[in-house]
Amino acid sequence: MTENNTSTITFGAQALSIEDVVAIAQGANANLNNAPEFTSKIDRGVAFLERLLKEDGVVYGVTTGYGDSCTVAIPPNLIDDLPLHLTRFHGCGLGDILTHEQSRAVLATRLCSLAQGVSGVTHELLNQIITLINQDITPRIPQEGSVGASGDLTPLSYLAAALIGERDVMYKGETRPTAEVFAELGIDPIRLKPKEGLALMNGTAVMTGIACLAYKRAEYLAQLCSKITALVSVGMNGNQFHFDEALFAVKPHPGQQQIAAWIRDDLKAERPPRNSDRLQDRYSLRCAPHVIGAVQDSLPWIRSLIENELNSANDNPIIDGDNERVLHGGHFYGGHIAMAMDTLKTGIANLADLLDRQMAQLMDYKFNNGLPFNLTGAEGERKPINHGFKAVQIGISAWTAEALKHTMPASVFSRSTECHNQDKVSMGTISARDCVRVLELTEQVAAASLLASVQALEIRRRHNELDEEHLSSNLKAIRDAVLSEFTFVEEDRPLEHDLRHFMARIQQRHWPLYSEK
Repeated sequence: MTENNTSTITFGAQALSIEDVVAIAQGANANLNNAPEFTSKIDRGVAFLERLLKEDGVVYGVTTGYGDSCTVAIPPNLIDDLPLHLTRFHGCGLGDILTHEQSRAVLATRLCSLAQGVSGVTHELLNQIITLINQDITPRIPQEGSVGASGDLTPLSYLAAALIGERDVMYKGETRPTAEVFAELGIDPIRLKPKEGLALMNGTAVMTGIACLAYKRAEYLAQLCSKITALVSVGMNGNQFHFDEALFAVKPHPGQQQIAAWIRDDLKAERPPRNSDRLQDRYSLRCAPHVIGAVQDSLPWIRSLIENELNSANDNPIIDGDNERVLHGGHFYGGHIAMAMDTLKTGIANLADLLDRQMAQLMDYKFNNGLPFNLTGAEGERKPINHGFKAVQIGISAWTAEALKHTMPASVFSRSTECHNQDKVSMGTISARDCVRVLELTEQVAAASLLASVQALEIRRRHNELDEEHLSSNLKAIRDAVLSEFTFVEEDRPLEHDLRHFMARIQQRHWPLYSEK
């Protein structure tokens, strides 16, 4: 189920949630807090900076060069040109382009940070970001080129360039010159004030925006894997007592208990199917709550890291207009997002591995308690030439292997850059991008596993081994939802279209799965 995209999110009023960013990413509008306290806080920071400049104060990135060039004084007559040069020389991003949704998330996360009121930016700049969001204009942002400190400099230069009418934006499904779109819509480019180029670019908005979207996908995948586990357990004639409430009471990880409860509820039927002859199911069924539960238990901690970063001022220097101080530090460092994404991608890859093992059992006639090999739905003389989900299971193994390959933590690959000024960097953006790739691969595995598990139930039903009394209302609902869009595989056919369709359904969070208790 996708988040509501018809609401309006207010920036500068209170802390935003991951869900607020996702809502913006999916089309919600934005506005700025109009309370006098917020307006005056923004004004005080700008006024303090302007007064410093008039008094020949030394401010990093305003009256000096950037990074290792901080010892280079900028002549007063060139100060206004400095932020423009910052945006332009960082225009060297490569790789794939962020999606429209991801780019909107970046706009939201950067706006949230600047709206903390300690970055020295004007109302004009904040409102220009609001305009991009509400006009659904997104900067064209290449994914590659950030080491995650000093923030997402290169990718965020594309946001800064869009605000001043340069480079390209995505508008109504097309990539077009920003100046052309602005002229068409009557939007005036802004001119960046001395600190504003640095304020826009010297932060963690790209990695944080991606992390917000990744979190919601991961949250849904944990639930979907629980649902698939229940389907597989029924299809395999598995043992329901593996999920007993008393059993999980003695190992009280709350997330693990939640997963076991969801699976237990899914298996409650009027007349449960017969159990396997095995006293204990193999680990991929018996230990599913422990595998999925590890992810579920990590989510609150990961949420806290992401939302703290989201609601932080993460540029440098910080402009304390209230106490008239310029605070030089390193809040652009994306270590918390790197830690969150390195952790999350490992947990999600474990979900892919869990489903891969479940599918290996489900399709192997030696282990699946009487189901046909590869879940073929063919009967009679045509059965020998039909191969059901054989190739799909190979694909599942391939996608799982690739997901596992991406679990090497990016945060340990710090490189010394920029004349050794940036000598320890977070790699948070690379970690977030890795996490997105692991999510995508795991969603592929989940789409295939969902179809295969429903195929198994249908085979049992057609063989009179399973009827409606054997299924809980929860499992009937997901089975019927799948079969309304998927035709039982009797004769071999290409399944790519089906897999892509159900992968999209998963990414859209199309089915409500569980409500937490």
